[in-house]
Amino acid sequence: MPKIEASILINRPTSEVFAFAVDTATVMQWQDSILQAELTSSGAVGVGTTYHYVVKALGQKMDTTGEVSAWDPPKTYAWKATSGPFPMSGGIACESVEGGTQLTQTINAEPGGFFKLAEGLLLSQQKKQMETDLKKLKEILEK
Repeated sequence: MPKIEASILINRPTSEVFAFAVDTATVMQWQDSILQAELTSSGAVGVGTTYHYVVKALGQKMDTTGEVSAWDPPKTYAWKATSGPFPMSGGIACESVEGGTQLTQTINAEPGGFFKLAEGLLLSQQKKQMETDLKKLKEILEK
């Protein structure tokens, strides 16, 4: 399963970076490919919390449902898709470092169908989008 990874240093405390980056209420402010994001389970966020996202990739809208697979604030958040166009998982890791927080975002995907034919383009586009999104996150949090 191909893995895409991008990192950035954000001059803010780890707890603030983590809280903002993983919140479905703020994720659309910094991830341009996410058109809709909502939790579909009740209670506090943790392992097993479910969600629904609508994302846009290669001009296609994709509905994805999934669940939180790791939750260790303010360090680790991981997710896995339970339905969608192809198997995906990913997460965010935050590490306190000199100068702030090192945030690393990962996505693992196994494109199928139309997306398998365009896998190289999809992965390249996703990597660039992640880097752009992380710069936007940094800009928002360092205001």
